[in-house]
Amino acid sequence: MTSSIIDTTPLFELRADIRVSATPEQTYAVVSDLGRSGEWSPECLGGEWVSGEPATVGAVFRGKNLRADDVVGWAPLVRGVWHTECRVTAAEPGRTFQWMMLTHARDDQESVWGFDMEPTDDGCVLTHHFRMGKATAGIHKIVADLDETERKRFIVEWTDKLAQDLTDTLERIKVVIEPR
Repeated sequence: MTSSIIDTTPLFELRADIRVSATPEQTYAVVSDLGRSGEWSPECLGGEWVSGEPATVGAVFRGKNLRADDVVGWAPLVRGVWHTECRVTAAEPGRTFQWMMLTHARDDQESVWGFDMEPTDDGCVLTHHFRMGKATAGIHKIVADLDETERKRFIVEWTDKLAQDLTDTLERIKVVIEPR
């Protein structure tokens, strides 16, 4: 059996941070409100909590997403509007908020997004991170008909896209959080 780049573990592991002029608790109150994610996410337009107490461990959020045609435009990605579900896996006010992407059957996947807050003298450092251990069902679907060279190209370009998304998200959150 031949090994593919898709078998790499972790497949993705990225993080970015930014200084915010707000306390960790104030910052947490914003980033844990996934319904507001349309204010800062490059692709998530918002959504709704569909089970559990919002923003608590175990709660499930259904996000509405929108992807433009030019995002890794050559790859067979979902385009336009689509929905995802995630389950909150960590919710510690002022410290960390994390969620795991679920399959359509609501099974766990090794795809975890999150925010961490570290206090500073004038606010906090907000870190946004993403880790995908094993490739998700969605990644497998995307690369199913790609040869290994195309798979490698996809992973490189998708990594670049994710890194930019993390940075863009943090910059947008900073604008939302900081007092004017």
